[in-house]
Amino acid sequence: MILVGTSGWQYRDWRGRFYPERLPQRLWLEHFAAGFATVEVNNAFYRLPERETFATWRARTPDDFCVAVKMSRYLTHVKRLRDPAEPVARFLDRATALGDRLGPVLVQLPPNLPADPDTLDATLRRFPADVRVAVEPRHPSWWNDATRRVLERRRAALVWADRLSRPVAPLWRTTDFGYLRLHEGRARPWPRYGRAALAAWVRRLTQAYGPDEPAYVYFNNDPGGAAIVDAVAFAGLAHAAGHATTRVPPS
Repeated sequence: MILVGTSGWQYRDWRGRFYPERLPQRLWLEHFAAGFATVEVNNAFYRLPERETFATWRARTPDDFCVAVKMSRYLTHVKRLRDPAEPVARFLDRATALGDRLGPVLVQLPPNLPADPDTLDATLRRFPADVRVAVEPRHPSWWNDATRRVLERRRAALVWADRLSRPVAPLWRTTDFGYLRLHEGRARPWPRYGRAALAAWVRRLTQAYGPDEPAYVYFNNDPGGAAIVDAVAFAGLAHAAGHATTRVPPS
């Protein structure tokens, strides 16, 4: 199953493109969840919401909705993965208020953080087995066998990332779920993706993961509503190729 969504939902320039002009912003999550079955929450990276906020998101979304949450920058960018016990515990204490709506936890590493597989292993060890974790390293030194072994041992997914319609990470399969982030395409208007680029990602995902293995796909190219348009197009291409996807709004 391919779960298709966007990285966030609270973008003012989506008003009139995705959100009706007169729809109050306080109802945007409900509108989003009616069209999509998953979202990636990025604002937790900058400021970790209180547990009550996560509980509210759970109450406002349907039973089949899934929320991927980006790990707080305090762990990844301030502590740089050192002393992970308290940051991970505090994050989970709050994010688990989502209950069965909690999807993968995204651990995005700083671009200037070189490879340290042992520190990554110590961090991943702090997550319980029933919490999926996806790791997005951004320094090229991470692309080595030691990193891959850590991810496989801890059953964490390597994030497949795209910028300008090209992979920016190895396409390793390290566990039984996939996680793809699409940051910026090369089509017009910017930052849209073209159909060939989207179709290539459909092929890569479905060759690596079976129909019973979830693959989470989030479009992070939000300006001008590009993420919405591309998510719908991606799901359409996947469906046309015979693959099951979660709901998307009508095109």
